[in-house]
Order: sequence, then structure tokens, then C-alpha cells
Amino acid sequence: MSLRLVATLALTISFATFTDNFAQACPFCSAVGQTIRQEMSIMDAVVIATSLPHQVGFDPDTGEVRMRIEEILKGDDLVKVGQEVDVILYGEVKEGERFMLSGVDPPDLQWSCLPLSERAEIYVRKIPTLPEDEGQRLRFYYDYLQDDETMLSRDAYDEFAISSYSAFKEMGRIIEHDKLMEWMSIPDLSADRKRLYLTMLGVVGSEQDLPFLEAMMRSSQKSSRSGLDALIGCYLTLSGEKGLSLVNDLFLDNKKASYADTYAAIMAIRFHGTEGDVIARSALVESLHLVLDREDLADLVIPDLSRWSDWSQVEKMKELFLEADADNNWVRVPVVNYLRACPLPEADEALKELEKVDPESIQRASTFFSIPVPAQDTSGDDASILRPSDRYVAASLRDDEASGVFAAVRREKSFVNPHKSNPWHLFYVVSLALSSVMIGQYLILSGGAL
Repeated sequence: MSLRLVATLALTISFATFTDNFAQACPFCSAVGQTIRQEMSIMDAVVIATSLPHQVGFDPDTGEVRMRIEEILKGDDLVKVGQEVDVILYGEVKEGERFMLSGVDPPDLQWSCLPLSERAEIYVRKIPTLPEDEGQRLRFYYDYLQDDETMLSRDAYDEFAISSYSAFKEMGRIIEHDKLMEWMSIPDLSADRKRLYLTMLGVVGSEQDLPFLEAMMRSSQKSSRSGLDALIGCYLTLSGEKGLSLVNDLFLDNKKASYADTYAAIMAIRFHGTEGDVIARSALVESLHLVLDREDLADLVIPDLSRWSDWSQVEKMKELFLEADADNNWVRVPVVNYLRACPLPEADEALKELEKVDPESIQRASTFFSIPVPAQDTSGDDASILRPSDRYVAASLRDDEASGVFAAVRREKSFVNPHKSNPWHLFYVVSLALSSVMIGQYLILSGGAL
């Protein structure tokens, strides 16, 4: 088994497991760490405390510092205002410094501490009072995104990173276009921040921003093209379907485009097919078809075609399978999964034919992967013209409506419903995760030999 095949298996497992959760967080952002609000939610007690003079309570050997609780943010049944607690805190602590203390494991609470400035103290005091609604809550954090105090700025960014795209759209009237453009002009702006601001620009921007975005997409400067997945996603949000031609020319149909750039474009297409609600999937899949002609990258888009019920590529899948060699045979497993999911009779015939060529790939796909379940189409049907691939999608939907069950699932006599709690599915996912860790350790110890 090749190292690339192992990577492809892991990628396909990750795609099948986590795509249903794609809409649960900012599509292009990654949180730096746990937010203060998240930390508060899992703690038994959260308080604001003041450090006492050293002569009252300080142990240089253990690092214990005595503090007095001034305000209780959570857990008023466990602690009282004025109560003194010992906290382990190495480093110099001055009398009267303020901290947010988070305690776990009552009744003898163990405390962790976060130093607070005056502004930070005001900030953390407001967090327990924030509304449950994501969009409403983000309005508070928006004002701190570029705060001079790093801790506040980072926490605000993380709150946006873990929030859904729908929450961004909900707070659209609050986002200031000119401020976003100013932030994106900061020379040393991190790629993560740029991704966030580009995602937000997609909510409040217009076609007037397209020249600015296109210039960055065409730029050869690394700094201009950082956060390329979000950049392309924003461009397509504002340009609609007509913007696909540029993305195709620069990244998907351009065989000179780097792997990283092509993958960024695929991620942007995936976002729009999942929750962008701007471009019809029938248009998006035609862009992904271009990647099928790049043999070293075809495996990246096949799972998307399966989940989006694009069954127009059965013959292309057979071609990819039959023409795969030792250098790119990783593509065979995604091809088999596509054909297993396809409701067309041609797919059944193709599987029987391909099994004679490579029965091991057929067995591997059937053993490690459930049949891909088509995802709900959130794109706007009126955003695209009718395409040849539309009739395959329509045919599969009619078949589904007539039978009540996805046709490919009938062939395998099994069905996994992602919307129902399934402990065996959880066991399956955990087992695969542990297996992936073990394989990774083996690869490290063996130098990649399998």
C-alpha cells in the first residue's frame, strides 16, 4: 500500500465524516484556541480576584499566590465574595493585580488564572451576559477584532472562527465595508485574519470590489495571495456564476497551477456547493469536472461529485480507474465509492467490469467506507442555466422520490442516516481515527515504508 494511498484513505474518511459539519463554523477560518466564553462554560466557577500582599500569602517554592475573590461570574454556590484562595502562578505578581480565576473539581477547587487589564476585566464581565444567538453575540466581539490588546483581539477572532456563516450573514448590517478594506490593507495581517475578513466581505461587499479581489488572485506576491481559498470564495460570492470562468482559467483548468492553489479553489467551490447559496451546484460541478483531467488531483473532487449527486461522470470514472498506474492508483478507491453511490445502471455495470481489473480496490472501498450520502442542495437553482449534468441529478432525485430510498443504498442493503444518532457509526469513526494514528506512528518509525 503506497503512502499516497494511505493519505487518500484518510482524506476520504475525513471528508465523509466532517462535511456534514461544514456549516457549523466559519468556512475558511481556524480558531487559535479555546475562547474565554468556551472556557467559562466548562468551568465550575469563574471569578475576578485580586492578588494580596506577599506577606499575607506567597510561597516561592510552590508558586502559590493568595488572592481575594472580588466578583463571581459563575459558581456563586461554590465560592463567596471576599473569600481568599491560593492559586499557583509562577512569575512576579504585584499586590493588587487583577485576574480571572477559573476553578474546577469542587469542593476543593483547582484554579487557573488569566491576568486582566482594566479593559480586559470589562470584557470578561460582559461575556456571561451575551445572548445565545450567534449573530447577536458576534456584534459584541466585532468591536474587538483589531483591538490593541492582543488577548482581546485573539479571543474575538476565535469567536468568529467558531461561528457559522449564517451568523455572519445575520450580522451583515453591523459589518462596516470600509473598515474591512482598511484591515485587509494592514501589511503584516495574518492569513487567518485575512480569511475571516474576506469571508465577511462576501457578506457586505458588491461587484465594485471584484477588481480588487481579482488583482489579488492574479498577483504573484505571496502576501497578496494569502488566504487564497477565502479570497476565491469571496470573489465567487460577489461575482456569482460568471466568476467561475476566471477561477477555472487560473486554478482548475490550469495544469501549471500549484497543488496548493488548486486545492484552495476546490475548497472555495466546496463552500459554495455546501452553504454559499449563490451559485447552483450544476455550475459548480462543471468546474470540478476540469480537475478530473488532472490525474494527480482528480481524487480531491470525486467525493464532492458523489455528495452533490452529479452522476454524469461514470465513463470518466471508469477511465480514471483503468488508466491508473502505480504512481496514481490512489484514485481507484474514490472512483469505486462514486460508482457505489451512483443510482444509474451504468454504475453497476462499471463496478462489475472494474472488479475484474482490481478486486482489491473494490474490496478496500467496500470495507472502509459507507456509501456517500447525497448532501442537501442549498444553492439557488435560478442562478444557473440548465446543463447536461442536470438530467443526471434530476434522474437520481426522481428515483429517490419514487422509491423512498437512495438507489445505490438498495444495492448495498445498508444505509447510514447522518441525521440520526448511531452509536455504531460513532464507534466506526473512533476506530478509524485510532487506526489513522497507529498508521501515522508506524510511518514515522518506519520512514514511510508499508
